[in-house]
Amino acid sequence: MKFKKIVALSLTMIMSVGLLVGCESKDSASDTEKVTVGMITDVGGVNDESFNQTTWEGLQAIKKELGEDKVEVKYLESKQDADYTPNIEQFVDQELDLIIGVGYKLADAVEKAAKAYPEQQFAIVDHAYEKQPENVTSLIFEDNVSGYLVGLIAGKMTETNKVAFIGGMKSLTLDKFEYGFKAGVKAANPKAEVLAQYANSFSDSALGKSIANSMMSNGVDVIFPCAGAAGIGAIEAVKEAGKYAIGVDKDQNDLAPDNVITSAMKNVNIAVGDMVKALVDGSYKSGEVKINTLATGGVGIAPTSEKNVPAEILNFVDEKSKEIVDGKIVVPSTEEEYKKAYGDK
Repeated sequence: MKFKKIVALSLTMIMSVGLLVGCESKDSASDTEKVTVGMITDVGGVNDESFNQTTWEGLQAIKKELGEDKVEVKYLESKQDADYTPNIEQFVDQELDLIIGVGYKLADAVEKAAKAYPEQQFAIVDHAYEKQPENVTSLIFEDNVSGYLVGLIAGKMTETNKVAFIGGMKSLTLDKFEYGFKAGVKAANPKAEVLAQYANSFSDSALGKSIANSMMSNGVDVIFPCAGAAGIGAIEAVKEAGKYAIGVDKDQNDLAPDNVITSAMKNVNIAVGDMVKALVDGSYKSGEVKINTLATGGVGIAPTSEKNVPAEILNFVDEKSKEIVDGKIVVPSTEEEYKKAYGDK
């Protein structure tokens, strides 16, 4: 199956074609055709040790599982925000079956392309629209919950009662990580202080390292960086200082096995794999917002060694996980929700 690129002769033509066609195009491949899928990274790149890399690994895994005769996958890297639209256009020209934008920073570019090319199928990770385009599938995650679970660990593991969060750029997605983490820390250790700082970058590893060093000089002994390459710099600083770090999006323990004690998992690889499977088997439905939860295995914590985190703490986290799934704990995802539950601290 190939989706034809619509030539935008005028705004009126685009609107009329959109009204006539909408999502009338086929949403899945036949048994005899190969599905072609392309992903476009944000500025972190495909080897970011985070969710761009996890997405690509998921596409490679589903290609291996279903076979090269069924699935073809490829990617384009974005070095700067200005690359998003040209990269999308390049994939549209190639008439791929599905184009995936990785990260909320691609939201505007994907939305504009979806309007211009209504027969082209798109997906985006970490963003849902106020008015969801009919040809865009959104994959969003309970990042507040995975943040909460690692916050429980941080609250129990700190010896100084000072822990920290480092964010890349302020956003709704990073808010979920930050305030979920803060809530977890407070639930496990009400005496703990949680510092937070944003690097305003997902690519400046030196800056991430500098922020982490500054925090540790102020007594912080556990840091949770959610900042792409800037976060990798923070982990490097933690390793050099002999303190604790918590990974994000994928299991980052291999970056510093003795220091990255656990990771907040965003299982994008599973989510994109399931989406491609649906394309192949004919069950794909466009325009959906798919929420990946703790209950469905969309988020959680990485396999964590008792060498890094004592068994009693892991058991505590497991108990709290069950309470979240059962609805006994509601994890905040915004500053307002956090302050309502825990005050202005």
